[in-house]
Amino acid sequence: MNSGHLEFCASPQWRQLVDEVIVPEALVGVDLGDDGVEIGPGPGLTTDHLRTRTAHLTAVELDPTLAGALADRLAGTNVEVVLGDATALGLADGRFSAAASFHMLHHLPTPGAQDRAFAELARVLAPGGALVAAAGVEDEALRRFHEGDTYTPIDPAGLVARLGRAGFDRIEVRIHDLGWLCTAVAA
Repeated sequence: MNSGHLEFCASPQWRQLVDEVIVPEALVGVDLGDDGVEIGPGPGLTTDHLRTRTAHLTAVELDPTLAGALADRLAGTNVEVVLGDATALGLADGRFSAAASFHMLHHLPTPGAQDRAFAELARVLAPGGALVAAAGVEDEALRRFHEGDTYTPIDPAGLVARLGRAGFDRIEVRIHDLGWLCTAVAA
C-alpha cells in the first residue's frame, strides 16, 4: 500500500467506518462459529470486531511489519496472527467455521490471484462455513487513492460466478454506500 493508504487504514476515520458501517452491515445474519480466519487484516481494525464474534481467529497477513505489529497488539487474546499469502494459505482443509476479508482483495495483483484466494478460502472452510467479504466499487477517486498500490478492483456483477467456481454457494452480493458486501457458504 502507498503510505497515505496505509495511514488511512489505521486512522480514526477508517475505524469509524469499520465500526459503524462496514462490519455491522457485512455481518448481518452471519454466524462466524468457533474458529474463523481473516485474510489481509492490515492494522487489524476489522480483526478487532471479528475476534469478539468467534472463540478463535486466525489473521493471515502478507506484510511482515503489519503482521508483527498486529501479533504484538493482540498477544494473549483469541487471535493468532500468521504471516502468509491469501493465495496459498498453508492451513488445514476444512478447519474453519468462517472466513472474512474486508477491503483487501483488490490488493491482489490479478483476477487470477483473487480467484486463487477465493478457492483457498473455500478449501479451508468446513462445509457450510460462511464467507463474508467487502470492498469498494471501482471509480476514479478510488483509483487515485490507490496510486502506487497494487489495485485490481473486483466488479461485484461477476462475484456470484467467481465464488461459485471457487466452491461456494448461497452467494449474496449487496451494494452499499462504501462498495459491495458479499456472503457465501462453502459447498
